[in-house]
Amino acid sequence: MTIAGKIRMLVMLAVLALPAAAHHSFAIFDSTREVTISGTVAEFQWTNPHCWLHVDVVGDDGVAEQWAVEMLSKNVLGRMGWNRISVKPGDEVTVVLHPVRTGASGGNMVRIFDAAGEPIGGPLQ
Repeated sequence: MTIAGKIRMLVMLAVLALPAAAHHSFAIFDSTREVTISGTVAEFQWTNPHCWLHVDVVGDDGVAEQWAVEMLSKNVLGRMGWNRISVKPGDEVTVVLHPVRTGASGGNMVRIFDAAGEPIGGPLQ
């Protein structure tokens, strides 16, 4: 292969790798820990590239704090049985998540349960 051919190949590989580099890292979350929160759904955003769940959690002091929970994409959640009305504002939920490393009120979803303790969604289909 000529030098020009090698350069063209390198440029093509670099261009193909750009979409992978555009996706963010999950390093912000502490995947070695799981935290469980319970509260009331404030908002469920059925959006790409990731869905978001905002949960109002009442602390021991009686003050509500809103937690932001990053979820999977609509495509993946849909294959797990989720849809845009799987959770609605006012629903009581329990969320198991990998917390944000900074200690902020948020994390990455591991599992979610409804008020009866039943899992919302299922395994990936």
